[in-house]
Amino acid sequence: MEAKSIPAGESLREATQRRLRRFSELRGKSMAAGEFWDIVVITAADEKQELAYKQQLSEKLKKKELPLGVQYHVFADPPGAKIGGYSQRLPSASALGKIFTALPFGSPIYQMLELKLAMYIDFPSHMNPGILITCADDIELYSTGESEFIRFDKPGFTALAHPSSLTVGTTHGVFVLEPFNHLEYRDLEYRSCHRFLHKPSIEEMYEFDAVCRPRKLFQQGFAGSDIPSLRLEAEYVYTDSLFYMDHNTAKKLLAFYEQIGTLHCEIDAYGDFLQALGPGATVEYTKNTLNVTKEDSELVDMRQRIFHLLKGTPLNVVVLNNSKFYHIGTTEEYLFHFTGDSNLKSELGLQSIAFSLFPSIPEYSTNKPCIIQSILDSTCSVKPGSVVEYSRLGPDVSVGENCIISGAYVKTTAVLPAYSFVCSLSLKMNGHLKYSTMACGVQDNLKKNVKTLSDVKLLQFFGVCLLSCLDIWNLKVTEELFSGNKSCLSLWNARIFPVCSSLSDSVTTSLKMLNAVQNKSTFSLNNYKLLSIEEMLFYKDVEDMITYREQISLEITLNRKQSDLETSY
Repeated sequence: MEAKSIPAGESLREATQRRLRRFSELRGKSMAAGEFWDIVVITAADEKQELAYKQQLSEKLKKKELPLGVQYHVFADPPGAKIGGYSQRLPSASALGKIFTALPFGSPIYQMLELKLAMYIDFPSHMNPGILITCADDIELYSTGESEFIRFDKPGFTALAHPSSLTVGTTHGVFVLEPFNHLEYRDLEYRSCHRFLHKPSIEEMYEFDAVCRPRKLFQQGFAGSDIPSLRLEAEYVYTDSLFYMDHNTAKKLLAFYEQIGTLHCEIDAYGDFLQALGPGATVEYTKNTLNVTKEDSELVDMRQRIFHLLKGTPLNVVVLNNSKFYHIGTTEEYLFHFTGDSNLKSELGLQSIAFSLFPSIPEYSTNKPCIIQSILDSTCSVKPGSVVEYSRLGPDVSVGENCIISGAYVKTTAVLPAYSFVCSLSLKMNGHLKYSTMACGVQDNLKKNVKTLSDVKLLQFFGVCLLSCLDIWNLKVTEELFSGNKSCLSLWNARIFPVCSSLSDSVTTSLKMLNAVQNKSTFSLNNYKLLSIEEMLFYKDVEDMITYREQISLEITLNRKQSDLETSY
């Protein structure tokens, strides 16, 4: 009798839940050799971020939230060109890191680190010695069938590939695969890559034969897309996520780095390593600087040296036809995936109220809000599409739609306008504990910069010209208004956020400046010590922020125990 086939979406959900259960069993247990990773490394942008990551790792290990007996390391980028970033497109993750972003499920709450380790739980036992490289702000879900596992056992590089729309391909790496004879799709296919394209145009995808024509109907949606299913006539590409390099390749790159000494330009592990691979790779890409964060005079020469070093190295591709790739690196993506994405909610088991005290969420016809490890008064209201994490909201606090509220404490009646971004940080300044709250719009572009003070009018705060906002706050446009690089002026380094002695005062004051802009009233910031987001991160007091989160966690746990006791009587 023929076995009943499981729909692709259902098998993906089941595979994901199996991995989560397996990881849950390993939390707090000592690992035998070969059972888990030997070493887990997190990269940090600088020494301050390195310290923050180490403190959080230490807390996780103390509370047995991770497998034990494993070497966990944090390494800061050396001064100069960076490989780690500051999460400027999702600034709520800037202080404590994207890899420590809270997810709305689990008790204790899962963060991205645990989810990554859970989704890769099967890898170590099917992997030759080598290094796996992944990003902190994406989620890869996949099903390989009941009896198959992803193997990383070939020399050179091995990368995972996900079927995606051509539009998604323009913002990712795209594989040009060698011809393949199978007529039907299988969940797991091992392929060879002819060449790798980094964020190509749709025209380039066609030019280099990266576009695939359907062999048989897909049953699941495109990776990174809201298209419900891949139709028989749809064209698609295979896009990248994580990749592995074997021990010999890693040694070759290490020897090269030791030979050149300090790097003076930004090298991208995806664009600059993978584009050098496969028999079809050519040196032309080394001169293309469109996707470079910061162009440097040494960049092209360094890229060419890497190309010649890696040329001829194989790029093996593990095609995962039943897989999803989710990116959660921007405020827009974060809000959508946590509140409006029914697919991810089903696959990961995301909750609207995760490890929180909040009586109920009204039934909305569309997306719901998302509350993560927070305590909200019963008279609070949180509109659909908003995320509240690690916060306390007192009586009659109203949160508008599509807001992000992180680390805040709102004691009294307050209205947080729709599309608000409110994130509080503890600071250590001259040995004293202080607080500051960044408050702006979730759609504000913190990275957009201008070179001169006369162009500050081109920057926007909550959709309003920054110059108009400065008038409302009674602030003057001078060089002193900006921290750091004076030829790179942005919301990121604008000194507009007040420093206060208490967390609740900090939130209240920043909300007043936000509401003043929205209501076109005045609120003078002249009497406050003001910091930029850049400076807030420099002064951040990680220990106090972790303590605040822990206090919320303890109160929730005690409340639940009390409720259980009352129920049992």
